[in-house]
Amino acid sequence: MTIYPIKAFHDNYIWCLVKNSDCLIVDPGEASPVTQFLQKNKLNLKAILATHHHFDHTNGITELVQTKSVPVYGSAQIPEVTHVVHDEEIIHPLEIPFKVLTIPAHTLEHVAYYSDGVAFTGDTLFTAGCGKIFEGNAEQMYESLNKLKHLPTDTLIYCGHEYTLNNLRFAHLVEPNNQAIQERIEITKQLIKEGQPAVPAPLKLELETNPFLRCNQKEVIIAASDYAQKSLTDPVEILFTLREWKNSLM
Repeated sequence: MTIYPIKAFHDNYIWCLVKNSDCLIVDPGEASPVTQFLQKNKLNLKAILATHHHFDHTNGITELVQTKSVPVYGSAQIPEVTHVVHDEEIIHPLEIPFKVLTIPAHTLEHVAYYSDGVAFTGDTLFTAGCGKIFEGNAEQMYESLNKLKHLPTDTLIYCGHEYTLNNLRFAHLVEPNNQAIQERIEITKQLIKEGQPAVPAPLKLELETNPFLRCNQKEVIIAASDYAQKSLTDPVEILFTLREWKNSLM
């Protein structure tokens, strides 16, 4: 299986998983770049996976299934879904097993899809960051990130947007003495300069550089407490404070 990024909108990634001449698509926010990619590479669309209902991840589904009727996996909130997925369910699009992981907070029905060595995390876990909490709460986000945090550390995280450099700048603000963050910033700048995506990233690197996965680290706790102007010890409250802090900078 080979995975290709298809760019959409300003900073979205649609993921195309290819096996021989067949493929599946993850989070098609737009149809036209997907159609162009499939035609150019002579690929046969076999299935669509959706992580959550936001339009920039689903808006292309209708046009794609009108062109070719294929199964669509996702939540019941997405009208085109033909297979409503559930936590811990194993699905087999493209004859590849994927475990469904419910990860609410960004939206209540958000899911991730995990297969051996790869995880499609939508807008919950970003490279070096996490999504905004729109429908859920901080406790749900903490639990969702904790679920992803315990995947094998060599898992490659495929998220829905190219926010890596902006997220790393915030991570550096939180942990200015974290050498791994500083090194990752320089690597990411070079990738962007070369026109290359900074996604995916291995979970091991996320555990070293993503403040939202590091709410138990001393420097993160101190930084969040300083921002909140009170002593924080609860990791959920620390995560909430980090998310509010990040929101204030956007």
